[in-house]
Amino acid sequence: MSLDAFFTPRSVAVIGASTKPHKLGHAVLDNLVNGGYLTDDRQVYPINLKAKTILGLPAYPSVTDVPNPIDLAVIVIPYPLVPNALRTCGEKSIPAAIIISAGFREAGMEGLQRERELVEIAEQYNIRLIGPNCLGVIDTNTPLNASFSAGLPPGGPMAFMSQSGALGTAILDWAQAGRLGLSKFVSLGNKADVSETDLLRAWSDDPHSQVILCYIEGLPDGQEFIHVARQVSKKKPIVALKSGVTQAGSRAVSSHTGSLAGSEQAYQAAFRQAGVLRANSLQDLFDYARAFGYLPPLEGDRIAIVTNAGGPGILATDALERAGLRLARFDPECIQALEQFLPDAASAANPVDVLGDARSDRYRFAIEHVAADPHVDGILVILAPQALTDIAETAKVVTEIAGKVDLPVLACFMGEMQVKAGIEILETHNVPNFSYPERAAMVLKGMSTYRGYKAEPPPIYEEFVVDQTLVRQTLDGALSQGRVTIGDAESRAILTAYGLQIPASELAKTDDQAVEIANRIGYPVVLKVASPDILHKTDVGGVKVGLQNATDVRDAFDLITYRSQRYLPEARLWGCLVQKMVPPGLEILIGMNRDPQFGPLVTFGLGGIYVETLQDVTFRIAPFSRLEAEEMIGEIRAHALLDGVRGEPPVDKLALIDALLRIGQMVTDFPEIAELDINPFVVYEQGYGGISIDMRLVLRPNEQQAGSATQAGSAGSST
Repeated sequence: MSLDAFFTPRSVAVIGASTKPHKLGHAVLDNLVNGGYLTDDRQVYPINLKAKTILGLPAYPSVTDVPNPIDLAVIVIPYPLVPNALRTCGEKSIPAAIIISAGFREAGMEGLQRERELVEIAEQYNIRLIGPNCLGVIDTNTPLNASFSAGLPPGGPMAFMSQSGALGTAILDWAQAGRLGLSKFVSLGNKADVSETDLLRAWSDDPHSQVILCYIEGLPDGQEFIHVARQVSKKKPIVALKSGVTQAGSRAVSSHTGSLAGSEQAYQAAFRQAGVLRANSLQDLFDYARAFGYLPPLEGDRIAIVTNAGGPGILATDALERAGLRLARFDPECIQALEQFLPDAASAANPVDVLGDARSDRYRFAIEHVAADPHVDGILVILAPQALTDIAETAKVVTEIAGKVDLPVLACFMGEMQVKAGIEILETHNVPNFSYPERAAMVLKGMSTYRGYKAEPPPIYEEFVVDQTLVRQTLDGALSQGRVTIGDAESRAILTAYGLQIPASELAKTDDQAVEIANRIGYPVVLKVASPDILHKTDVGGVKVGLQNATDVRDAFDLITYRSQRYLPEARLWGCLVQKMVPPGLEILIGMNRDPQFGPLVTFGLGGIYVETLQDVTFRIAPFSRLEAEEMIGEIRAHALLDGVRGEPPVDKLALIDALLRIGQMVTDFPEIAELDINPFVVYEQGYGGISIDMRLVLRPNEQQAGSATQAGSAGSST
């Protein structure tokens, strides 16, 4: 259902409109009546049980008493009265309602029940809801201020959504000060109905919104957010500030991946896959907003610097290089023109140093010629206030040229009091100014990153031919026994079913069986304890490698059994897994931890015993494409090891990509898999593939088996 009624309603009813100026119901009504919304074509209806008129308008006891249709209701009454008020909105066929009233989910279990009642009423009458417990909605183009914020903010190209009402009031205050120009503002509150994803859809084709800004505390349907944001970000930038990304509280995790993955990693991966630019602070959010809202797109990574001070120019150069950008190389004609015009002591190379005594005419010549150079994609103009600096006139020159050229021009007028007049001129003409070169470089990096997002092709998800039946039997078999852990001995069938290579191995219940298996598969072999309750086998001395003969195997079997029984007497022992020892290669970790908001968060990084110490890993939300799997491989800090160092050949990256895609498909096919580790996955040189040495799984029990499986899982996690 369209959300147009929230932003371009033909009529608005304020349920709870008050005659008392200190009441919220009066503030909301006043914003509508005196904020530019009320015209001959747009009507406002105060709803009040007792008043006859409010702010010069006829008041009605109920929306059902209003003789004309109503597009939008703004509800500002005590929470016990809200459900009945919403029901009358349904009877009046009002398609949209903003519930400013608090006292719902944020107030505890009773409030949650009240909120569920609102949702049921809304679904019954096909009403879309924003809120409850919100600040309201603003559309500067209508103009509509259906909130209790004081005054209508200045219009502009930025659409802003926030789950926090308090942060929303601060954003609106900054906007009132002229630092942001807003097209739309929505305080989402408890998000009983309308969510961030709904607003992304609604603003995707909004001609007034050039950039979408989001303050996010949580996303109830992360997969849907990724799907929608990926489509919207192809049309316009989305910048998100996410709070609360640290792991709150403790949770028992049994896998390496479970201890490495968390909310921060999930959001980082989700934003990356969706093409959403991440802001790490409110300052970042504002900086990105002004750049994307007011500047042409950055079409390349070649940046020109024009400065009147050498030190800041060097700082900017360093910051740009750290950001992955590069200094533009000027055409000889450009350099020659600069050399002829600038003083002898000036620098015509990049950065262009116009010297400390530069007036506005020198800045103009340098900026115009640099902007005309075809090898320049963006310009950073730096000004440090010096004795002869003409700050205001230079600012006018920068704004004049920025308005003519089709490439982003950013300013860095450094200082505060002396450059204040120049900064005001820049901001008035929508040229973003940054106090420090590093901030300007960060914004240029963000613009470059977004250019890369837009250029990426739509993801193609590959489907491998697999044996889901075999996997289903293995998982159901464990759950039917009250277990939520699957160790290496059982996981061989799962790996094989999804086309992953494993070494020859069999389960031995006795030392005699272990010797017979070892003789048959060939030495050297590895022995591992087989137990559904022991996932980290090395911690209990449950692994012996390099066994060369029958005596070694027999001794290892007895020792592993003894150690396991000693350290974990309650663990169920099935015997030992006898496994063919594979040649050495590069050890990799491939894992998955199921995030409550986004689903399967797949991990890739260096494996072996050091994975949790080094934590050199990267993440993606499954499903992901081959291109995204390839990106994962290049993102770890030790990616040079994959390419071969000191004479070592490069590893088989195609085998790594194939393994990542197959695991991504597996954890998508089977949502009951909560955690997964393949550690190590040994990859060999190019063309020789890779092999899964050890795998473990933790399952989520289904509803029928939840009780017994949870008890068993607690025992398994204690290991």
